[in-house]
Amino acid sequence: QVHLKESGGGLVEAGGSLRLSCDVRISMYSISTIGWYRQASGKQRELVAVFTDGGRTNYADSVKGRFTMSRDFTKNTVSLQMNSLKPEDTAVYYCNAVQRVLGNGEVQEYDYWGQGTQVTVSS
Repeated sequence: QVHLKESGGGLVEAGGSLRLSCDVRISMYSISTIGWYRQASGKQRELVAVFTDGGRTNYADSVKGRFTMSRDFTKNTVSLQMNSLKPEDTAVYYCNAVQRVLGNGEVQEYDYWGQGTQVTVSS
């Protein structure tokens, strides 16, 4: 079952822009944190941006001022607007969500990942 599905990746020149979208197929109101991660070839997956359960939006230092994350509760989507792209932004971008559900008197957490979308920035 697909809970998150990314779209919007592609090839762009340095300095260009792309907008990624994550189609969220679970209740947005049951999600505690949701955000974007990326993994470049040969490197570990890293946080790009996240909405925390405390209501904050955190960005990686490397993307601050260039990337903006937003969410739409009516469309059940989370988007990542990426401007002033650099070759070092090249990676597979993943949408991640942590869902909290009350069941049998206790809170259970479920960690979901999308399949990823490739972003390639040429120099």
